Amino acid sequence: MKKNKFLVIFSILVYIFLFAPLIIIAVTAFGGESYIAFPPKNISLKWFINIFNSQTFMETLKTSMEISLIATIFALVIGVPAAYSLSRFNFRGKIILKNFFFSPVIIPGIVVGFSLFQFMIIKLKLPIYISLLIGHTIVIIPYIIRVIASSLEGFDYAIEEAAMSLGASRVETFLKIVFPNITSGVIAAFMLAFINSFNNVPVSIFLTGPGISTLPISMMSYVEYNYDPTVSALSVLLMVMTVIVMFIVEKTLGLSYFSK
Repeated sequence: MKKNKFLVIFSILVYIFLFAPLIIIAVTAFGGESYIAFPPKNISLKWFINIFNSQTFMETLKTSMEISLIATIFALVIGVPAAYSLSRFNFRGKIILKNFFFSPVIIPGIVVGFSLFQFMIIKLKLPIYISLLIGHTIVIIPYIIRVIASSLEGFDYAIEEAAMSLGASRVETFLKIVFPNITSGVIAAFMLAFINSFNNVPVSIFLTGPGISTLPISMMSYVEYNYDPTVSALSVLLMVMTVIVMFIVEKTLGLSYFSK
């Protein structure tokens, strides 16, 4: 009984730790004061209106959406074949290749961002947009490979062998047999990679420049010089967007679909 009570109390404390900051942000977003106050003295929606009146937030939101979407597609193109190769084949240098793909999540993000900045912008002199796109693609590939590899581990290799024994090539087997059975993993990998790209700060802060920035970097710059709840309001909108996406996924696929 004591252990059960301890677990209940511990679980409650964990939930409070996780959700209390979100609740505070949500409440302050509706404050009428020109500074962040909790609890607010009066209620106002002017900070939400301020978001849409801000050209900086609107432009960086568009840039973040573009970069995240394109980078996730590129990461899928690279990550799906890589995950399949690492899961199905044994070859010399497999461990080295695997460590190479996972290095962006092992090495601190600040180090990755600074290294990419030195190599792509200083040495290669690539445009900022291209550098940002390449940087985001690199940092989200590990998430693609991890999720896709997990889906492949749950798929019986004997089915692939049966298809190839009946005359199908390995490419045909992957496209017609394997891929349809790991679609849930691909969708989950896409969502995870997109969210990580959209919210990325360590790499983006090094690869953004004049005229090109992402929404998280704009939010950081805004709170550095402004103390009003505009960023709180924007955070609430982003949370609502996330909930809506998850609701759509639940209604169309069902969350149980991702556990297959």
